[in-house]
Amino acid sequence: MNTADLGLPVEVPSTALFTDQYELTMLQAALKAGTAERRSVFEVFTRRLPNGRRYGVVAGTGRVLDAVTNFRFDARMLAFLGERGIVDEATVKWLADYRFQGDIWGYPEGEVYFPGSPLLRVEGSFAECVLLETVVLSILNHDSAIAAAASRMSSAAGGRPLIEMGARRTHELSAVAAARAAYVGGFATTSDLAAGFRYGIPTVGTSAHAFTLLHDQERDAFRAQVDALGAGTTLLVDTYDVAEAVRTAVEVAGPGLGAVRIDSGDLLLVAHRVRRQLDELGARDTRIVVTSDLDEYAIASLAAAPVDAYGVGTQLVTGSGHPTCSMVYKLVARAESADPSAPLVPVAKKSSGGKTSIGGRKWAARRLDSHGIAEAEVVGTGPVPDELADRQLLAELVKGGEVVAREPLDAARERHIAARANLPLSATQLSRGEPVLPTEYPPPSSGS
Repeated sequence: MNTADLGLPVEVPSTALFTDQYELTMLQAALKAGTAERRSVFEVFTRRLPNGRRYGVVAGTGRVLDAVTNFRFDARMLAFLGERGIVDEATVKWLADYRFQGDIWGYPEGEVYFPGSPLLRVEGSFAECVLLETVVLSILNHDSAIAAAASRMSSAAGGRPLIEMGARRTHELSAVAAARAAYVGGFATTSDLAAGFRYGIPTVGTSAHAFTLLHDQERDAFRAQVDALGAGTTLLVDTYDVAEAVRTAVEVAGPGLGAVRIDSGDLLLVAHRVRRQLDELGARDTRIVVTSDLDEYAIASLAAAPVDAYGVGTQLVTGSGHPTCSMVYKLVARAESADPSAPLVPVAKKSSGGKTSIGGRKWAARRLDSHGIAEAEVVGTGPVPDELADRQLLAELVKGGEVVAREPLDAARERHIAARANLPLSATQLSRGEPVLPTEYPPPSSGS
């Protein structure tokens, strides 16, 4: 990928082997059968939201575009495939020249989605599209799960800033992706410097309990931190006695102390006590930051507390109990031959156990009520009804193999804020419930 488009400092390595073996063995079989070049349409969707969730959040689209751009087989990869006998020589030769030349449409990053929403539509030959399945799902399932959790947390925070600090609770590379997804979902900053370096996300961080324990006295630790970072720093006040630490912190930094952080105990009770103490000491503008295994429910329980910011780690990077979105990548239409002019015919899996799918190349639109609030996700094939023409959700992302929709991460973040605000108020309830919008499937002739 040429990251210079957005000024990103790090290039993504090849994604060609971020895949399951059967993608390549299907390719080999299709090449031998003469069906590999049939024009095909694949779609990404989920049949259901995680239990109790009211909406999903699309995240990772920008990373998908990077992955598609970088899906290239170098000499060592090709040698590995050949030497292991994973695919035959003819397939290795075909892979050597692989470049995705098709089209991709999708929900813009930051948009919300519902069961059946065609989040990504990948069009091209069967051969070039099928290879992308695993890496596309890997990115979208992970990032969308994190963004959904982040969205719930930011909604519960009611405008108070959230700090992503989960790097130590997940794989080191997943941590960077999680910080990115959390930013899309509404978090303000991250503690992860790799995420700040790669994506320009604002970074924060001051000290841990180890720094206090390093010094002979808590006062010495506070003095060292203030001398190094200034009075506007955040001092961690729960290593020993909180009340004594707050008093010492203000004595050392003065009433201009930036913030204190509380990382243990009954956060609701302690926050009230600390706020009262800070005000009595004249540090009325000193903020209170709370951490300690927070999730959206804990954040909501602190709504009445004098808390100014929240730091969230484990629950965020694990999707707050739902680390995946169960998205799938399914063939929904294909041509009857390799002739470029051959018409597409709908195809769909038919099986028991809730794994059926709907065939046909789909469009999606969001219908609004008389107050301008979303009331339904409408998914169909064929002509788009006139009344939904200006409410379509899919945007062109890749055309003829070229990415046409790169955007700054802030654009996705702002889009999510707007999309969430356009949902019914019940969308932000943390109580369990059904998706806040129904998904409707009008007959293909509707609006034609």
